[in-house]
Amino acid sequence: MKRLLNNSVALFVVVIVLLLIIPMPPFVLDVMIIINISLSMIILLISMNIKEPLEFSIFPSLLLITTLFRLGINVSSTRNILTRQGEAGQVIHSFGSFVLQGNIVVGFIIFFIIVLVQFIVITKGAERVAEVAARFTLDAMPGKQMAIDADLSSGLINEQEARMRRNKIQREADFYGAMDGATKIVKGDAIMALIITAINLIGGFAIGILMSGLELSQALSVYSIATVGDGLVSQIPALLISTSTGMIVTRAVSEGSLNEDVSKQFLAQPRAIMMTGAVLLILMLVPGMPKIQMGILAAVFIIGGHKLSQKVEENAVLEQQAKVQEAELSAPPVTEEEYFKDINNIYSLIEVEPIEMEFGYSLIPLIDESSGGKMINRIVIFRRQYAQDMGFVIPSVRLRDSSALNTNQYVIKIRGEEVARGEILVDHYLALEPPNPSGTIDGIETIEPAYGIPSKWILPENKEMAEIYGYTVIDPLSVMITHLSETIKQHAYELLNRQETNQLLETVKKTVPELVEEVIPGLMTLGNFQKILVNLLKEGIPIKGMETILETIANTSVPGEDTTKITEKIRVSLKRTITRRFCVGGQLRVVTLDAELEKNLVQCLTRGEQGTYLAVSPDIMQSILTQVGEEIKKFQEISQDVIILTSQVIRVYLYQMLEQFYPSVNILAFNEIADNVQIQAIGNIRQE
Repeated sequence: MKRLLNNSVALFVVVIVLLLIIPMPPFVLDVMIIINISLSMIILLISMNIKEPLEFSIFPSLLLITTLFRLGINVSSTRNILTRQGEAGQVIHSFGSFVLQGNIVVGFIIFFIIVLVQFIVITKGAERVAEVAARFTLDAMPGKQMAIDADLSSGLINEQEARMRRNKIQREADFYGAMDGATKIVKGDAIMALIITAINLIGGFAIGILMSGLELSQALSVYSIATVGDGLVSQIPALLISTSTGMIVTRAVSEGSLNEDVSKQFLAQPRAIMMTGAVLLILMLVPGMPKIQMGILAAVFIIGGHKLSQKVEENAVLEQQAKVQEAELSAPPVTEEEYFKDINNIYSLIEVEPIEMEFGYSLIPLIDESSGGKMINRIVIFRRQYAQDMGFVIPSVRLRDSSALNTNQYVIKIRGEEVARGEILVDHYLALEPPNPSGTIDGIETIEPAYGIPSKWILPENKEMAEIYGYTVIDPLSVMITHLSETIKQHAYELLNRQETNQLLETVKKTVPELVEEVIPGLMTLGNFQKILVNLLKEGIPIKGMETILETIANTSVPGEDTTKITEKIRVSLKRTITRRFCVGGQLRVVTLDAELEKNLVQCLTRGEQGTYLAVSPDIMQSILTQVGEEIKKFQEISQDVIILTSQVIRVYLYQMLEQFYPSVNILAFNEIADNVQIQAIGNIRQE
C-alpha cells in the first residue's frame, strides 16, 4: 500500500495516457470528469490559502499534469460523442441541458462567453503577470544577494540563514521561470478547447445526419447538448486552474492567506466603506434606480463602517493609555536635583561607555522593546556572530535618547567620542540604487551611511516597484543596525583593553594553562600581548585561534622583541584563517606591486626612535596613492574587499603608510596565503 501511494503520481499520469488511447465507457468518464472538477477546486482553494508562492512550488508541474488530464478527458468524451450518438455520460448531458435550456442559440452564446473570458481575460492576464514576474525576479537577484552578503558581514544573520535565504532566492527565480512557461500551456489548452468544440459539433452533425440517418433538428439537439456539456466540463476546471495561476503569480507582497489579507486590509479602512454607502444614497436619487436594494446596501455600508471606525478609535485609545501607564511606571522616583545631592551619584557622569549610541525622539519606537522595537535583539545577534567570527566579545552598547539631536538623527560614540552619524526616516524604506536601474523611483536622495552607496528614501507603497526596478530595499532598523555593526568592526581594536585581554587568556587557561604561563609573563607582559591582539584586530584578522597565537609566540619569540615583528610571525601562522577571511570561491583577486617599486620601498626603510618606517619622497607617495585609488574602483565593480599583495619585508610598513588614506585596503603578504588558493592579479602598482 505504501509503495502504491509513493508512486501515485506516476500511476495517475499512466491513467491519463490510457484516456488518450483506450475508449472509456460513459460511467468511467463521469468519474474522471468529477475527479477533474474536484482536483481543480482543491488547487484553487490551496492557492487562496498559501502565504507565499513557494509554499505551492509544485504548481507548474501540477499545471502540466492537470492540463494533460483535461485533454485526455476531452479525447475520450469526443470519441464517445462521435461513436455513441452524443452519449458521453450523465455529467456532460446534465451540463449541456442546463446551459441550453431549450434555446440552442442562447446556450452557445453563454458557452462562448465563458470560453472567451477564460482565454482572453484570465489566461492572458496570468500569462503576462508570470512573464513580468519572471523577468523582474531574475533582474533583482544580484541586489538581493548583495543584501544577504551585507547582513551576513554585519552579523545580522549566520551562515546557515544566509544559505537558506540564497536558496530561497534561487527557488523563486526557478519558480517564476517555470510559471512563465506553464502559463503558455494554459493558453494552448484554451485554444484546444475551442478546436475540440468545433470538432464535436461539426463532426457530430456529419455523423448523425450522413451515417446515423438522424433528422437535422434531432442531430442539432443531440450533438449541441453533448458539445456544450463537454466544453463546460473541460472549461470550468480550466477556469479554476487559470484563476489559481493568476492568484499565485500576483501574491508577491502578501503577508498572509488571501482571506486574511482581504479582511484585514478592507476592515482597516472604515471611512472608505462609509463613503461608499453615502455614494449609494446619492445614486438613489437617479430616476428608475432600484431604491429598496440600494437603500439596504447603503445602510449596511454606513452602519458597518461606523462600527468599524469606533473599534479602530477604541484600539488607538487603549494603546495610548498603555503607553502613558508604562511611562508613569518607568518614571524616576526622585527628581534630578535630589538624585545628584548624593556626591557618589555624580561619579556616574564622568564614566565613559565603550560603545554608545544616541538617537532622536522619532527613532525611539525602533529601540524601545515595549513599543515593538527590535534594536536590542539585533545587537545581541551581531555580538554573538562577531564573537564567533573574530574571537572577541564586543562590550555592551549603551542606548539613550538625546534632545541635542534632530528627531531623525543618531550618533555612534566610541570611548565617549563621536565616530559616526546618520539620519533615517522611520516611515520610509531605504532603496539602494543599482548600477543600471530598469526604472526611476520617486524618493528623497541620500547616501547609505554604512557603505556610502547612493540611495533614496521611498514611501512604503513604492517598495514593490523599487524592487522590480532592481533597487535593494532596506527597512530603517536594518539601516541603523548595519551602520552600527560596521562602525564597531572598524573600531573593534580600540575596545580591546587589558581587562578583556585577561578575560580571553583566562578562557584559554582552562585548556592549556602551561602555555599561557610560558608566554605571560614568561616572554612578554600582558600589555604587549594586548598590543599584538590589537594589531591583528585593526587589520581585520580574527583572534579566535588563541592557542595558535600563543604557540607562535612561545616558539619564535624572545623576551623584549618588538610586538610588530611578533605580529607578522603570527599572521603567517594564521594563513589559513587569513585565506578564509579574504578568499572568495577558492580565488583571491589582488593588486600586486611592481618588482622595481618594491625594491625601492625596501631601500626606503628607515629606523628611527619610534621604530622602522617607510621614508619615501612625496612624489613617489603621491604616485602610489593615486594608483591605489584607481585600483580600488576595480574592486568596487566586483564587490570584493580591496587587497594589495606584497612581500613580508615591507607589508606592515606599506600598511602603515596607506592606512591614513585608505583604511579599508587590506595589505597581505605572499606567505600569508594558503597554497591551495588561486591568486588572480587584476592590477599592478608601478614605479612612476
